[in-house]
Amino acid sequence: MAAITMKVSFPLLMLLGISFLASVCVSSRSDQENPFIFKSNKFQTLFENDNGHIRLLQKFDERSKILENLQNYRLLEYKSKPRTIFLPQQTNADFILVVLSGKAILTVLKPDDRNSFNLERGDTIKLPAGTIAYLVNKDDNEDLRVLDLAIPVNGPDQLQSFLLSGSENQQSILSGFSKSVLEASFNTGYEEIEKVLLEEREKETQHRRSLRDKRQHSQDEDVIVKLSRGQIEELSRNAKSSSKKSVSSESEPFNLRSRNPIYSNKFGKFFEITPEKNPQLQDLDVLVNSVEIKEGSLLLPHYNSRAIVIVTVNDGKGDFEIVGQRNENRQGQRKEDDEEEEQGDENTNTQVQNYKAKLSRGDVFVIPAGHPVSIKASSNLDLLGFGINAKNNQRNFLAGEEDNVISQIDRPVKELAFPGSAQEVDRLLENQKQSHFANAQPQQRERGSHETRDHLSSILDAF
Repeated sequence: MAAITMKVSFPLLMLLGISFLASVCVSSRSDQENPFIFKSNKFQTLFENDNGHIRLLQKFDERSKILENLQNYRLLEYKSKPRTIFLPQQTNADFILVVLSGKAILTVLKPDDRNSFNLERGDTIKLPAGTIAYLVNKDDNEDLRVLDLAIPVNGPDQLQSFLLSGSENQQSILSGFSKSVLEASFNTGYEEIEKVLLEEREKETQHRRSLRDKRQHSQDEDVIVKLSRGQIEELSRNAKSSSKKSVSSESEPFNLRSRNPIYSNKFGKFFEITPEKNPQLQDLDVLVNSVEIKEGSLLLPHYNSRAIVIVTVNDGKGDFEIVGQRNENRQGQRKEDDEEEEQGDENTNTQVQNYKAKLSRGDVFVIPAGHPVSIKASSNLDLLGFGINAKNNQRNFLAGEEDNVISQIDRPVKELAFPGSAQEVDRLLENQKQSHFANAQPQQRERGSHETRDHLSSILDAF
């Protein structure tokens, strides 16, 4: 019997990647139907006054069942005006804090110690659950913007903060105790405790009202307040700067740019710190990265083997595309017969889905593990990412001269997997001379536009 050579079906993951590289007919979803994009208006304002705000992004798993593994992760944004302070509070969540812009003093309290740190853009620190801390914008001109990845220790939907000082909207944590417990704890009469530590609720005097009016006119007066230059100077005296040489500190801030970028060329830079490199990230199994993409450039198609990456647009505009399967944006319960019918369809015909969205400052998007993604910058684009399940994650590129997994396929397998011959596949892969980042406009199109301009110039020169 004569030997028969046939094309065999290739694994789904590679098909997803190939869809970036060839003209494959796939359906597309807009922003409204894209389960991986969270526009900036999806943040809920927790506190806001004339001095700044604290905002919380909606739950990730509300958009799609594929993001269920993120149900215990929340994203918080802090913004404050110059010479202000977020007053002391503690939260029942582990935090990874990153400075997006501005200059700050972070003071972290322990039962027998107090540490203050000078922070600037890119500085990162883990704050264990229950840590009491306060954050100062020490600059005279620039707003402070901070992003926190919060991991509640009491489980999903249990993110709670407690203030040491009270406000009209939130009482002091101490006010929850009975008079007898407070008197015994401080060895002082309740009236004195109330006068010094607690807001008077029912018998607030005119003197107290006038003092409060001077301090702040907002309903959230005691969350973000103004500081004098003298107060900032006093808080700055013992503050230490983050390490620029090491990222291995167990308790002090480290900077994302303290080491050389893992990928870099004229089109962009990719900085990353993984759990293997930093003990603060190890027990949370989280990586942190910062990506800069130049205007008109592309972060080449790639996927993460294990990590689910939450990406925030710090600045700039662009577009992203994620390749997944159809109906990943479906949420909620389905009837059993519908499930059975859908599962039957999936077993016989899994359709590739292209999810795309426009990006602008403040937007957040999620890259699930195994989902190929590409990001294009229409202006200089600055991104910050938190990667969940980061240990042993591997980033596999599907295009580019280096780190391209497709180029590692054996020639006989290329013959079976692709419509073209192995030689044609190799020639196609070799067309891209850049790695990791590249020009978002293909050279052939660039060359064609140059030829068109040259042709027009020659015609105009004839007149």
